[in-house]
Amino acid sequence: MKQKTHKAASKRIQKRTKRGQFLARTMSAQHRTSGKSARTLQRSRKLQSLSSANRRRLTKLLPYQ
Repeated sequence: MKQKTHKAASKRIQKRTKRGQFLARTMSAQHRTSGKSARTLQRSRKLQSLSSANRRRLTKLLPYQ
């Protein structure tokens, strides 16, 4: 039987690298940015690699990504 993609996870987790790591946006840059430092906002623009401990769980959620 075909596996189904978890749609909520696919919207939050962008892509998978050649090494098999999953990338996602960092938190705290979407709203209420007036009180946050420029350094925090600059760092949160980049994609962050997710933990390798969650890799098996993420491959089940996103089998075709």
